[in-house]
Amino acid sequence: MVLIMINQIDEIVESEYTEVVEVWEASVRATHDFLREADIIYFKPLILHEYLKAVELRGVRNEQKKIIGFIGVADQKIEMLFIHPNERSQGIGRLLVDHALHKMQVTKVDVNEQNKQAVGFYERVGFKIISRSELDGLGMPYPILHMELSSSSQFII
Repeated sequence: MVLIMINQIDEIVESEYTEVVEVWEASVRATHDFLREADIIYFKPLILHEYLKAVELRGVRNEQKKIIGFIGVADQKIEMLFIHPNERSQGIGRLLVDHALHKMQVTKVDVNEQNKQAVGFYERVGFKIISRSELDGLGMPYPILHMELSSSSQFII
């Protein structure tokens, strides 16, 4: 298990977007088995050229300063959270969510309903499902669960 220090969360800049997309793709391939290959190919340039620019990005790096996990936040909402599959289950996601909750005032997240691991993760860290959309934001047939931080949550890592 890798020990990550809180000061290892830092801002990700545009010159690092290619590295971020590599983490995104590796993570998606490991966790989003409901996506088709065509979907991954479709989303990859959108992530790189549009979606990353629309969020505040924070990341965790390994000892070699490579990004191993990142979170993107906009309007108090987690828009993306991806951890490289080789680094999963080491507390990086919790660390990034804790940072987003306490430093970026996050209160909401949308999650693909078919990504059961992510749904369970967000429930464990204090979010609850408040509504569901049959289609994702692009009108694709991937149901989205809209979640909010439970008022009784006192999330601490």
